[in-house]
Amino acid sequence: MISSPLFDLKGKRAVVTGASRGIGEAIAARLAEHGADLVIASRKRDACEAVAAKINDGIGRKAVHAAQCHIGRKEEIEALVAFAERELGGVDILVSNAAVNPHFGPSETISDEQFDKIITANVKASHWLAQLTMPKMKSRGEGAFIVISSIGAFVGTNAIGVYNLSKAADLQLVRNLAVEYGPSGVRANAICPGIVKTHMAEALWKDPKIEAAFSHTMPLRRFGEPDDIAGAAVFLASPAARWMTGQQIVVDGGALISLGGL
Repeated sequence: MISSPLFDLKGKRAVVTGASRGIGEAIAARLAEHGADLVIASRKRDACEAVAAKINDGIGRKAVHAAQCHIGRKEEIEALVAFAERELGGVDILVSNAAVNPHFGPSETISDEQFDKIITANVKASHWLAQLTMPKMKSRGEGAFIVISSIGAFVGTNAIGVYNLSKAADLQLVRNLAVEYGPSGVRANAICPGIVKTHMAEALWKDPKIEAAFSHTMPLRRFGEPDDIAGAAVFLASPAARWMTGQQIVVDGGALISLGGL
């Protein structure tokens, strides 16, 4: 168990969405390692139960509870928050990690249904989660709301334009929430990962030639692993970030600052 007071999360109660694998799973494991109790959620409850059991076994206590939630359905988000409040007694930390991208290609080929699905899952769901948890954080005088955005929020693209649009909206969402809830001691921030070896980015890292070509242009010369993002989430959730709000932390191996090596 971690003992540093700067990163001590003992007694804190967290919810992490999209936590059955990848970045969400890594964040959940590190929050629990630092002392938090959690509810983790995804569309597949059995996958979350397996992750919860693995984390609990690893830290030697029952810190993690599993739930099922489709982030595109408000009623399921409401049920998730209600479940967390019953199991944990409240929510002090919310990590909105789950996201979707059902379209790859230029904007002229995206359907209205795909557009709406991206905005609902990637933006509106975070808004709903904030509405359901941050007023109660406000009443307690503290709390941390964290959205997992992307470096796609800062660049144009001819392939995942609406996804990037949604991730840019996430940054404005946390800025607005920071202004609204900051006077009550509640913080809102975002993390912007680069290319991480997750299911969503498989097209870039499963082919060794493509991975080598991309990673060669990056200062740290590799794609990220899910655990590379987890430390930023622990920081933002912890007392170490008590004077940080409305910001975004870029964790991308230097991809944005390198301009492709030019």
